[in-house]
Amino acid sequence: MQEPAIKPSRTSFSSGPCVKRPGWSPAVLANAFVGRSHRSAPGKARLAEVIDRSRALLALPADYRLGIVPASDTGAMEMMLWSVLGERGADMLAWESFGATWVTDVVKQLKLSDVRRFEAEYGALPDLRAVDTDRDVVFTWNGTTSGVCVPNGDWISDARKGLTICDATSAVFAMPMPWHKLDIITWSWQKVLGGEAAHGMLALSPRAVQRLESFVPPRPLPKIFRLTKNGKLNEDVFKGSTINTPSMLCVEDALDSLRWAESIGGLAGTIERSRRNLGVIARWVEKTPWVDFLAQDPATRSCTSVCLKIVADWFQRLPVEGRAAAVKRLTGLLDQKGAAHDIGSYVEAPPGLRIWGGATVEASDLEALTPWLDWGYAEVERSARAG
Repeated sequence: MQEPAIKPSRTSFSSGPCVKRPGWSPAVLANAFVGRSHRSAPGKARLAEVIDRSRALLALPADYRLGIVPASDTGAMEMMLWSVLGERGADMLAWESFGATWVTDVVKQLKLSDVRRFEAEYGALPDLRAVDTDRDVVFTWNGTTSGVCVPNGDWISDARKGLTICDATSAVFAMPMPWHKLDIITWSWQKVLGGEAAHGMLALSPRAVQRLESFVPPRPLPKIFRLTKNGKLNEDVFKGSTINTPSMLCVEDALDSLRWAESIGGLAGTIERSRRNLGVIARWVEKTPWVDFLAQDPATRSCTSVCLKIVADWFQRLPVEGRAAAVKRLTGLLDQKGAAHDIGSYVEAPPGLRIWGGATVEASDLEALTPWLDWGYAEVERSARAG
């Protein structure tokens, strides 16, 4: 097969950190509030602006709190797992590596006694109908390493007694979120907005605030996990006073990405771009016999972390190590040619491809990528058959 003549204009397809918004350059950081205290009035104003713009773009309910917390989405999730779990039994859902991480934390670190596990292999969802939302429920909205997302929140009762704790880092800004179904929602800047790492966003429903103020966890909490003072929510965290020192360069970059999102039509615009990107890949998969989506049900296919499996007979006959080596060769070829970077599946996922399709990716770049995927595959298959 002849090598394609056209390459994507931007060849970064990593699922985190993700490609910057179109037109980004370091010049957008020129007015970053550096060399000054983040606790000064102007510093807190910048942080509060990130919160306010995010709230407005996402149409977060007025009675939900939104704050910036340490250590990215992982920090936000750990903060809440350690702060609120244990008041009642917990249903833990996992169908990829990050969901499995939360199961491990709750079972082996928190060592809660009343835990039910609902797990599925990569490509599938557990039975959501079996989940009891009168218990606390912990789940990822979008499985970043499996490309499988929950299709909706219909399985969550409006009359639930437990809290729904949702890791939504690769879903927020790309998928509609039914806020009234979710009590604790976490995400980070480095996913759909293409921002920088190390800062998490935490949204709390009134029910989540009530739990924080009424439940004293039977375990020590380090400083960066503490959201209450004297039994009441520390409201300052949700007004721009962060628990630890944030990077004001990252804050400036987050503001730039939020302004960009506003400029393309807000939430509707970012969702549409992500869906359009999934459409490009879906049309290619439909006509390409050697590849398919890892997600078994089309309703659960992620429009951000698009995970693909190689279904060719010769590939499936290889041992796992051989399949992993073949994918590494394919992705390595495209990397060497400068056609695509960071498109291999997550290390714990089945060997395959993972292509980021979030809002900062241009559909035209995905259209230019697919011929390179065909070329790379043909090269690997030819080599494998010759060997």
